[in-house]
Amino acid sequence: MNTPALYTATAVAHGDGRNGHIQSSDGLLDAPVRTPKELGGAGGATNPEQLFAAGYAACFHSALKLVASQEKLDASDSEVVADVSLHALPGGGYGLSARLEVALPALENDDAQRLIERAHQVCPYSNATRGNIDVQLAVA
Repeated sequence: MNTPALYTATAVAHGDGRNGHIQSSDGLLDAPVRTPKELGGAGGATNPEQLFAAGYAACFHSALKLVASQEKLDASDSEVVADVSLHALPGGGYGLSARLEVALPALENDDAQRLIERAHQVCPYSNATRGNIDVQLAVA
């Protein structure tokens, strides 16, 4: 990218990939990772899909609040639920898909849908995934 970074997060994964450990450089994130039971693993710890879903939900919620304030719309009591799914690809390897379900209880459905679509243009996760993974948007 040709613009200066506003912030850089650094994390390290070590051990056995999905059965290892992750830690951020500041130590605020420090957790074991395990393959979920649904994929034949032991479960009992977070996994890459959960971490991606949490990051996407938080980032999208921030973008939603930003565009709501710009449009002077009420985003109080809003919530973003991100479902991130892992898929086996036909040619080998794996891919992701995401579904974002957004609750905007103070808004009419048309305003909520418009706000969600605008947030999808602003959110860094949406911009990073656009054209790479299927992302579905829904009003809760």
